[in-house]
Amino acid sequence: MTAFPWAAFGTGLLYSALAALVIMLLTFLVALAKGVHRIVDVAWGLGFTAIALVTFAASDGHGDGTRRLLATVLTAVWGLRLAVHIGVRRCGHGEDARYERLLARAPGNRHLYALRAVYLLQAALIWLVSLPVQAAQYADGPLGPAAAAGAALWLFGLTFEAVGDSQLARFRAAPRNRGRIMDQGLWRWTRHPNYFGDCCVWWGLYLLSSESWPTAVISLLSPLLMTYLLTHGSGMALLERHMADRPGFAAYAARTSPFLPRRPADS
Repeated sequence: MTAFPWAAFGTGLLYSALAALVIMLLTFLVALAKGVHRIVDVAWGLGFTAIALVTFAASDGHGDGTRRLLATVLTAVWGLRLAVHIGVRRCGHGEDARYERLLARAPGNRHLYALRAVYLLQAALIWLVSLPVQAAQYADGPLGPAAAAGAALWLFGLTFEAVGDSQLARFRAAPRNRGRIMDQGLWRWTRHPNYFGDCCVWWGLYLLSSESWPTAVISLLSPLLMTYLLTHGSGMALLERHMADRPGFAAYAARTSPFLPRRPADS
């Protein structure tokens, strides 16, 4: 096993930061043209995909080829699925209530505030969360048990969130469910199967990158940060505050696990 290529990795970090910045700046320009900032949620998945592709190209000649390709493909599949899902779900809708509240308290120019507080912040978060993908491109040595476990956890997480998203879409499409709280399928076991699945995806990508000490240390911030964002940041905590006054939500929350899947309390 050769020494970790710190200089090449550092250059790759710069390229990935530029990729995240370009994606978010382009999205900001599109948002200005359309008059809605909700499209930034579509760019979230696209940003990770861009970083995976850029770092794969930048790391040519370094790392294990199989690991590099696997990290790139797994990240791109997750990112593109998420972008398409959010884009289809929100097509034809107006501004997201979260961004309306944010911009309502903007000091000065609303759009410049959105650029700082939403787009540039998300570019930085994408760069930080994607550290396992970036580090995996430079990790030497063949795939081992941790990488196999990581790929399996990634597959479980992607399947879990995709099934949860599909179940929710079918539920919302039925007129009889208008105004009701989704409490069927995976949503009986956790109030946020999509966020739980995302968490598994990023811990899986961490395991894929962690079979040498430099990459294990470099990448650890990513799944910790993503777990925090999903549980206490802009994920379930924000969504549950928004849903707190919905009829039936309090009873649903009382019987259903907030994050980790478990048997419903009423079963």
